[in-house]
Amino acid sequence: MKQIMDAVVIGGGIAGCSLAKQLADLGWRTVLLDRQSFPRHKTCGEFLSPESQEMLSKLGLDAVMESLQPQLISKARLIFEHGGSVEVPLPGTAWGISRYTLDSALHEAIIHAGANVRTGVTVTSIKQNEEGYEVKMKRHGEVEVIQARTVYAAWGSHRHSNMFNEPYPLDSSKPSYVGIKSHYSGIQPESVTELYFVKGGYIGISPVENGYSNVAALLEKGVVKGAGTTIPVILESASKENHQLVERMKHAVPVEGTQVSIAPVHLSHHPLAWHVIPHLGDAAVVIPPLCGDGMSIALRSSILCCAFADRYLRGEISLSRWQEEYTQAIEHEFSGLIRRGRIAHVLCSMPRITRWFPTVVRICPPIGKYLVKATRLKSYT
Repeated sequence: MKQIMDAVVIGGGIAGCSLAKQLADLGWRTVLLDRQSFPRHKTCGEFLSPESQEMLSKLGLDAVMESLQPQLISKARLIFEHGGSVEVPLPGTAWGISRYTLDSALHEAIIHAGANVRTGVTVTSIKQNEEGYEVKMKRHGEVEVIQARTVYAAWGSHRHSNMFNEPYPLDSSKPSYVGIKSHYSGIQPESVTELYFVKGGYIGISPVENGYSNVAALLEKGVVKGAGTTIPVILESASKENHQLVERMKHAVPVEGTQVSIAPVHLSHHPLAWHVIPHLGDAAVVIPPLCGDGMSIALRSSILCCAFADRYLRGEISLSRWQEEYTQAIEHEFSGLIRRGRIAHVLCSMPRITRWFPTVVRICPPIGKYLVKATRLKSYT
């Protein structure tokens, strides 16, 4: 008699790991699948906000947090392409921590919780049947099938239409971006997360462990095309028109093996809570780097999803009701943040706005604090 899993979570990032731990803690037979092996580097700002720390604590991950040895961050700084900058205090102390370290610690935590973690596997199809879902995957060329009552998409911003019989709803009007990141030595550390505006996007710098700085960028596809063949060269090319960034990176040396990229990246106009299966993390919502709260969205969406999943697995609600109520919850939680993030994204890319905005913030500091508050999730209760 074949075993039927209660939950298959596809994607071993923040959203997938936190959901798998919650489901395993509740006693559900859970397996986490990821196409990569761990530990590994990932394209990310590597900025863990106070809100994210609060949610990690509520998920029973205090021991994980204590093991991380992060860099402490107390301020955010925006540096505009045409001169001028804005520095504002954060509502609490944020952490600079690499995904290499954080995701590895989360994987250990979910294994300890009783979940089965399988890496280096590629999911090729997800089909609904009378028992729930059939998940087909490949590992080292061998095909395997898992039967599960529930399946979850935590695979990041890519739209894996080939996994389903029905395609994703696509919006061809969305700009296409490329995400890249590398760690660097030689950048003077500060307790600040910095966001430099450059042609066609942003380049962020945050301190992480080992005295390194994480340099992550989100750039329009057209800007990256022809800029170079390596990530350090692309970052150097994109930095040229922001003289303060050129000065900041003057003594920077890329750390070998930390370079990663992802493409295409499309910023969300609306959340996508459900497509055949529930979506969470970047699979549901991709916000501008200006918001700096992607990890909080990953954690919050996993908490929302787990609450409904638990009720469904216990037979308290139907699949259609789960889909309806989870979609409403995701819309309520993130639609405002997406809207405010898009407005800030557009305004901060307009020279006629950014030339006078730093002066306005200096004259009236509460405006800068409001910008930080408006582009972040509300505290989790």
